[in-house]
Amino acid sequence: MTTSGSYNFNPGMGELVLYAYNQIGIRNTSIVQEHLTTARMAVNMMLASFSNQGVNLWKVDLVTVPLVQGQSTYAVDPSTVVILDAYVTIDNGSGAPIDRIILPVSRTEYSSYPNKRQQGFTTTYWFDRLTSPTDMVGPGDDEVPPVTGPQVTVWPVPDGSSAQYLKYYRLVQSQTSNYANGQTVDIPFLWMEAFADGLAYRLAKIWNPQMAVGLKAAADEAYQIAAAQNVETANYFISPQLAGYFRA
Repeated sequence: MTTSGSYNFNPGMGELVLYAYNQIGIRNTSIVQEHLTTARMAVNMMLASFSNQGVNLWKVDLVTVPLVQGQSTYAVDPSTVVILDAYVTIDNGSGAPIDRIILPVSRTEYSSYPNKRQQGFTTTYWFDRLTSPTDMVGPGDDEVPPVTGPQVTVWPVPDGSSAQYLKYYRLVQSQTSNYANGQTVDIPFLWMEAFADGLAYRLAKIWNPQMAVGLKAAADEAYQIAAAQNVETANYFISPQLAGYFRA
C-alpha cells in the first residue's frame, strides 16, 4: 500500500467555504462576492460558537505573571475566554520552586472579604471578565496604574516574602479568519468535518433554507463526534470526606 506519508491536510478558509457552499447546492462557478462576504462572517461566528461550547484543548496555554507585593489586580490578555486552573509558584532561591494550587471565587464571595488588602500567601483568585478598556482598578489598589480589559484579582495580596508567580491555564479564543494569503482556519485536523458541516448549516439558513434542517442534524452529529475526542484521557476519583461526621 502506498500512502502520502504526510499529515499536512489543512485547507485554506477559501477551500472550506467552497466545500460548504457545495453542500447546499451552490457550485463554485455560481459564487459571487456576496457569498464570500456572508461566509467570512459565518466562519468567525462558528469559531466563537466553538469557544462557547467547551474547552478546545488546542487553544489552551499557560500564562505566567510575576506577583508584586501589595498588588492584588493584574491584567489578563483580552483573548482569554476563561481561566481553567491556577497555581502560585514560590521561588525562595533554593533552586526548587514549589507550586500550590489556588481556587477561583465569584464576585459575590470576593466582595464578602472584609480586608481586601490583607497580605499573605495567595489562596484564591477572581477573574473579572471585562470586555472593554476601563478605568477601574482592583479594590485597594489605588497605588497601581489602572488595569484595562479583563483582569484577575488575587487574595490574600502577595506579601513579598519570596518571589511568587501566578500561573494559570487559560482557554484562548480562536484567531480571526479571513481569505487573505490563503489563510487557514484556527482548528485542528480532527475538527475539519465538524467545522465544514456547521458552516454549511449556517450558510444554508441564508442561501437555501429548505436544506437547513437536515444540515443542522449533520452538523450537530459531527460536532458531538469531535467533542467526544476533545478531552483529556486521565482518570479521576470521587470519594466522600467522612471525617466531619464523627467525633472522638
